[in-house]
Amino acid sequence: MSKAGASDHGFNPRLIAAVVAIGVVAFVALWALIALGPQLSNGNDGGGHALSKSAPGYAGIVDLSERAGADVSLWRSVTGQGYEDYEWLLVLTPTHRTKASEIAEILDARGGDKALVVLPKWATGRLPGQDVKPGWVGTGFPVTPDGDLLPTGHFGEVTVEAAATKPQRIAAEVAGQRFALDLPADVQTVEGPQLETLIAGPKGGAVLARLEDRDLYILADPDLINNLAFASREKAAGAAMLVDAVAEDAAIDALAFDVTLNGFGGQRSLLRFAFVPPFIGITLCLIAAGLLALWQAWMRFGPALRPQRAIPISKAALIANSADLIKQARRELDGADAYVTSQRSAIARRLHAPAGLDAQETDAWIDKHMRPGGELFSALARRLPLARNRHEFLADAQALHAIRKDLLRDS
Repeated sequence: MSKAGASDHGFNPRLIAAVVAIGVVAFVALWALIALGPQLSNGNDGGGHALSKSAPGYAGIVDLSERAGADVSLWRSVTGQGYEDYEWLLVLTPTHRTKASEIAEILDARGGDKALVVLPKWATGRLPGQDVKPGWVGTGFPVTPDGDLLPTGHFGEVTVEAAATKPQRIAAEVAGQRFALDLPADVQTVEGPQLETLIAGPKGGAVLARLEDRDLYILADPDLINNLAFASREKAAGAAMLVDAVAEDAAIDALAFDVTLNGFGGQRSLLRFAFVPPFIGITLCLIAAGLLALWQAWMRFGPALRPQRAIPISKAALIANSADLIKQARRELDGADAYVTSQRSAIARRLHAPAGLDAQETDAWIDKHMRPGGELFSALARRLPLARNRHEFLADAQALHAIRKDLLRDS
């Protein structure tokens, strides 16, 4: 095998580190986009809402109201985020798929505000092979919404109809303001026992109606204020006057266009809380802790530890295991006689003691070879078996071992 092949580990550590880092960043970014995607979107998807610049959208009236000096906000939350000391006119732009309970939830959450509900009219889409600019609609056809779209607890029984009429200009008066309004063909109208007509339709019903006991308004035909109304200067002026007249009648300070019904809300969720203040700090700390743990696992200290045998193979290991067994059994003192005998035999054998001596005679012979002034071997040999605890046993055993080292000049 070549030297290059022997040193090849199969993986480049830097490449693997880069792949892991990219994976972590992509994972965090994915969940952040899932949580904050509706709020980060520009909303120009061709729908009928305040963010859309297509024909059924309302970006035109929003921009015109801002240019006229009105205080206009786009609300991405059911509870809104406006100033509490302001009187708001909340403009709701539901779709054909909106449920009455969703509208009721917003009206209940903003119980102190006035509201204008603009009913949907157009079903839009793109035909196969149709080349359409981003944010535009390819084709559309009118679909009259059902009266059940409006919550009966707030508006009562409401009927929506599309009268077969031609485009025409009518004179309207709302809150003392007179203006001309261009009605589209087949204009939508509403009727209901609890509704008061503000702008009547050409064949009955109300194009603009208000609830009798609350400042809740219904604009039956969205073509009066949506981007289709900005096809001409006269229609745009009529749309602006219509919104201004409703605002004057409701005595409000600012306009708020809701986009939660169109899927651009920032509803409460644990995932979203993880990426907005004040919880974004905790998320960043967790990410930093994970990166530090990954770094510690990557940059370990020293070589990898290899698994050891449960019982090492050596005399020292055998002695250590035997000592552990004796210690766990608390039988250390039982080995005193055997220890004295082993020390006596080792010294007598190495110093060539005379044969035929018993234990006491051997101890006396060893005492003669010791240096004067120290404790005698015979005294320690008699005292060690009488030790009362481990400390006394250890002290006397070490003294015997020291005598052996001194006499035999070894370790």
